[in-house]
Amino acid sequence: MAARAISPAHRRGAIAAGAAGVVGYMLVGRRRRSRRPSRPHALRATEIRVRGKVVLVPSAQVLGRTVITTGTWPKVASVQDERLAEREVSIGAASFIEALKQTGLKADIFTFAQKLPDIVPRHSFHLEWDNLAVIPTTTFSDWWEKRGHTARRKAVRKSAKLGVLVKQTELTDDLMTGLVKINNETPVRQGKPFWHFSKSFDEVKADNSTYPDRTIFLGAYYQDELIGVVRLICADTIAHIALFLSMTKHHDKRTANAMIAKAVEACARAGMSHLVYGQYVYNDDKSSLTEFKRRNGFEQVLIPRYFIPLTWRGKIAMKLGLHRGFATRLPKPLLAELLRWRRRWYARRLNASEAGG
Repeated sequence: MAARAISPAHRRGAIAAGAAGVVGYMLVGRRRRSRRPSRPHALRATEIRVRGKVVLVPSAQVLGRTVITTGTWPKVASVQDERLAEREVSIGAASFIEALKQTGLKADIFTFAQKLPDIVPRHSFHLEWDNLAVIPTTTFSDWWEKRGHTARRKAVRKSAKLGVLVKQTELTDDLMTGLVKINNETPVRQGKPFWHFSKSFDEVKADNSTYPDRTIFLGAYYQDELIGVVRLICADTIAHIALFLSMTKHHDKRTANAMIAKAVEACARAGMSHLVYGQYVYNDDKSSLTEFKRRNGFEQVLIPRYFIPLTWRGKIAMKLGLHRGFATRLPKPLLAELLRWRRRWYARRLNASEAGG
């Protein structure tokens, strides 16, 4: 993501005295002198994407990494695109945290996680668990014959029989034009507004142009029409699914199952040890997305994530359990019911819109 220098005026408004170092005063006779703090590392504004939209957040360089802060209270610092980094923060965590404190970046909590395949906790910081959806990809045949539901093999075969072809491709204008068309097929996906609906060609291309040397694109085609796209970003020997999208009108052709099969094949061919598709569970362990991952051979793998309070505000937030967001504090049955209500609400709105259109 692009980073921009913050102007001196902006910096004065954005950086509190406590972050830059408290300015102390010494009285010498009747004269008052200011004791200037050491100058903090240059702070910048870095672009990130939140719910599909570009926003600017404060950031600083720490031992060669870009650290960003998000949220209002608590302000949580983390390495930008942490999962996609090719070097692990946790190896020198103590020195990294000390260097972060010297930057002047306002943050109440710093968080980092270990990386696959390192899943045994190695630090004494406050620990919680990330849950990832993972397929080991040493060989395609191992996944095809031993993992997932038997219906998955039937679905992949059906997709091929109906004429769906999934193949590796490149980032081209034709691919992005097809992706724009898929984005604009429906404004609601997974029971909520689809973030990329109505995005322009330039926005879609910018979204998918990062990490060009580590990206693999797969396109699913039916009668020469692009009906699905997968984007894999490789970090060391781990491939992460950064984009997985197909046309809903071709759902009967089992396009999504065919795309997973091709993604596993591409990972095995590229020497990747694991394929990761985000979290295994997002709030609702009975969601259709979690069930899709289970049927296609993804397993839940727990990864240690650490949270280190940097201020007294951070300590209070962690005691209240606010460091992972408000939704995590809700009882799971209540949260699941709220999510079901949301899905029904947007489904009714979509149906009403289509009937009126």
